[in-house]
Amino acid sequence: MRFEETFQLPLQHRVVFSSALLDPANGALRDVIAGSGSRRAIAFIDEGVERTNPQGARALAAWFDAQSRAGHALPDLCSVDVVPGGEAAKNDSVIVDQVIAATERHAIDRRSFVIAIGGGAMLDAVGLGAALAHRGVRLVRIPTTTLAMDDAAMGVKNGINRFGKKNFVGAFAVPWAVLCDDTYLTTLDSRHFRAGFSEAVKIACLRDAALLGQMERDASRIAARDIRASMPTIIRCAQLHLEHITRGGDPFEVREARPLDFGHWSAHKLESMSDFTVPHGEAVSIGIALDCAYARHVGLLSAPDAARITDCLRALHLPTWHPLLEDIDAMTHGLEEFREHLGGVLTITQLTAIGASIDVHEMDADAIRAAVRSLAP
Repeated sequence: MRFEETFQLPLQHRVVFSSALLDPANGALRDVIAGSGSRRAIAFIDEGVERTNPQGARALAAWFDAQSRAGHALPDLCSVDVVPGGEAAKNDSVIVDQVIAATERHAIDRRSFVIAIGGGAMLDAVGLGAALAHRGVRLVRIPTTTLAMDDAAMGVKNGINRFGKKNFVGAFAVPWAVLCDDTYLTTLDSRHFRAGFSEAVKIACLRDAALLGQMERDASRIAARDIRASMPTIIRCAQLHLEHITRGGDPFEVREARPLDFGHWSAHKLESMSDFTVPHGEAVSIGIALDCAYARHVGLLSAPDAARITDCLRALHLPTWHPLLEDIDAMTHGLEEFREHLGGVLTITQLTAIGASIDVHEMDADAIRAAVRSLAP
């Protein structure tokens, strides 16, 4: 006897863009955690945010106090812990274990909240801890970098690195809410501010040719960290990622294709080969350039389109080359690791034009070598 049913869950993905989120007059955070049946909350803040940003641990505690004095019924904020940020946050299970331990220590139940304020890597690690505790505690992500706002925080994935492999351990979990505050971006250094725009170039190449044109026009202002020029691109990029996830884009990756990982097979390998000294956003930029050069070499993408994309990356002051690319054997091994991560069949998204793509199931090592040579300075 056999029983088989197909079912769906009514999931909601809330994303809010705001400014000065922890100003007592700003109710964006209050709106997503009030009236939810929650009694408690715990928070984790990226140490980089705490070091450089006035909207850190004290500001969060002060915001909760101000809401309480104003008569708003909110969860009790039980603790605010500062944790490492950057890729180091994902290279072991320390933060994951810290979140789980705090969940137990403060009697955080499944209707209580874990609030994570930081960059994408830190959000990944805290998110995994929240996903594992009680099989899922409500997670509020407050991304503080361009890369987190336009990409990482929009996803439903949480993970850490193991065995030198990117995101080897992880879980799928839809966040309770994502609250993006442009104030945090003003405290980033230029390198980390620009790095997030590689994901905007990526999704523009896949889904929105007009967005690529907008970035080409605004590249100098974005590279100079002009918030007025940058925020429309960040918001549009976030919207496109969210639409992909919620409108039939296979958010839990049951299928093998991962179109939004265009440029990522080599990016992930480059990160691990560099012992994660190459930031994810920069690795993605290099990966996009490599895949465009490959697609041009095998006749999928026109030379003018490939040049447009590479020129846009460079105009944004993003890299398109790294000496580690010359280790072709190691790089192509990244294809096998990517295949394993996908679930069995290698599926790589390749552009056929700006705004159009296909999936391929094999890549030619000689063509990869030629693509690498074409990018070398």
